[in-house]
Amino acid sequence: MAKRVAFLVANEGIEQVELTEPWKAVTDAGHEAVVVSPEAGEVQMFNHLDKGDTKAVDVTVADARAEDFDALVLPGGVANPDNLRTHADAVGLVRDFVASGRPVAAICHAPWTLIEADVVKGRRLTSWPSLQTDIRNAGGEWTDESLVVDGNLITSRNPDDLPDFCGAVVEALEHGSAAATAAPSA
Repeated sequence: MAKRVAFLVANEGIEQVELTEPWKAVTDAGHEAVVVSPEAGEVQMFNHLDKGDTKAVDVTVADARAEDFDALVLPGGVANPDNLRTHADAVGLVRDFVASGRPVAAICHAPWTLIEADVVKGRRLTSWPSLQTDIRNAGGEWTDESLVVDGNLITSRNPDDLPDFCGAVVEALEHGSAAATAAPSA
């Protein structure tokens, strides 16, 4: 049965491959991917510091509710999660997703939004290395691994980890978060 997956992003600053690769994995597996963003219109992706493609916003954060989706993906890029954590409704949506027990997948700098939502205390996760102090200060345990699954949180460090990350997201959609730890690398 097809699941509905929210890809929560700011309107600009998303690392393109961290949105497009999980999106492709989700849709190739027969699920629906939905762009959720603070403002209507389009989101601007980047290839590191260079502008990349745009993607239409499907639902604004104000109109999104965790119960309308089966999972949440938080792509990285430095500017993307830094912007998202300034939007109380986006932070609230992340908090609601984590509390719901539905899979929440964050890659690279995206754990900044998890930190802002106050959901990393007592949790084990990974991220881009520069976030490790922030994660520890928020009460989380940071580790340097390509994929970390702790309950319903799925985290990876960077674009090199996308095969593990995408596999875990699809596995969690199809068999629950606990199955994501057994996701094979592509």
